[in-house]
Amino acid sequence: MSKEFDLSALLAERGAERYELHGRYLNHQLPRMLHTIGFDKVYERAEGAHFWDADGEDYLDMLAGFGVMGLGRHHPVVRQALHDVLDAQLADLTRFDCQPLPGLLAEKLLAHSPHLDRVFFGNSGTEAVETALKFARYATGKPRILYCAHAFHGLTTGSLSVNGEKGFRDGFTPLLPDTAIALGDLDALERELRKGDVAGFVVEPIQGKGVHEAPPGFLRAAQELLHRHGAVLIADEVQTGLGRTGDFYAYQHEEGVEPDLLCVAKALSGGYVPVGATLGKDWIFKKVYSSMDRVLVHSASFGSNAQAMAAGLAVLAVMENEGTVAHARRIGELLSSRLKELVPRYELLHEIRGRGLMIGIEFGRPSSIGLRSRWTMLQAARKGLFAQMVVVPLLQRHRILTQVSGDHLEVIKLIPPLVIDEADVDRFVTAFTAVMDDAHGGGGLMWDFGKTLVKQAVAQR
Repeated sequence: MSKEFDLSALLAERGAERYELHGRYLNHQLPRMLHTIGFDKVYERAEGAHFWDADGEDYLDMLAGFGVMGLGRHHPVVRQALHDVLDAQLADLTRFDCQPLPGLLAEKLLAHSPHLDRVFFGNSGTEAVETALKFARYATGKPRILYCAHAFHGLTTGSLSVNGEKGFRDGFTPLLPDTAIALGDLDALERELRKGDVAGFVVEPIQGKGVHEAPPGFLRAAQELLHRHGAVLIADEVQTGLGRTGDFYAYQHEEGVEPDLLCVAKALSGGYVPVGATLGKDWIFKKVYSSMDRVLVHSASFGSNAQAMAAGLAVLAVMENEGTVAHARRIGELLSSRLKELVPRYELLHEIRGRGLMIGIEFGRPSSIGLRSRWTMLQAARKGLFAQMVVVPLLQRHRILTQVSGDHLEVIKLIPPLVIDEADVDRFVTAFTAVMDDAHGGGGLMWDFGKTLVKQAVAQR
């Protein structure tokens, strides 16, 4: 008889090898990067918006796994739902039956977008976008998708085709026939639509990279233009959806916007089981699945699995019962207002922007000679180093996890679990103030670290 598998024993025996194992068998650059910036921590456990290390020190999570942990880590309701679905021993993924959980989760999701009618479940945000791209092209009979400069919609080949960041695309071309426009540029949108080959326009209501919000009225006007030219509006709410911006979906901040296709993922998982969902209008789904011969024309092996569906249902129940969306709006407004009060105080602090608990902190060129010379040194080596100089002491000195909002950007993006409270806001603002005081006072350790980053940036050229 084979020895019974003991996960706890395995972790106790081999857990200390985590960075070595990753460097040897996975992406070898990740542990290298983490060692370089001092992020090579060993977290032992997590709950809600906090981690704890082996010494019992707690860390405040202002990153939420890039938005996955909307309810924080290990929410008891989601955990119980997963225990329950495993204990139920359902006949899952037979492929030739209709289980109740997918229909129930689709019903719950669609209640928050009553103009949409049907749902396809996949396993990730990029799959949700891939689905929307395929459905838009098939339903309209047109090949081209428009997207925004600086957009991020995923990294598989289709979603990479509508990724507005050159660094992600380099070396992976040719991609799909897609065209970028500037966020908010209606003239460019109309110019492309007049060519007659556009299937749809995919857009993040608030871009994750840089935390840039679509200008007021843009989504509504874009929708009208698209429909006039027989194209569809695709809203990518993979990061902004499920309460992140203070409404259930970010597109709902603008009256009259009703996307034809809507992509969600991340927080729907409860932080446990990967899941993605593409919501769409009935006519689109009926064109794609136009006959019984086409019943499997688009599918996913693990889509609609019972564990993911149970997690999603539990997440939506918690959000409803605990008032998560209203809480995110209130706490987000508090955090934003506290940070905006600091802008006049620090010449390196340029702007605070965003909605709900999706907040961008942008740094800019100072006016005083001493700070300006240091800033210029960093910019000459690599744009984005100052923001990294802020991120590191927030973790090292104050035990707060944050990260920059994109490569070569002087912007930190705050996307904490939606369950943070007033005490967490106070902790972050107090720590951030201390770091900015150090920076403006010539803070030796901080600027010394900046010189180290400069040397590394120059060495990598």
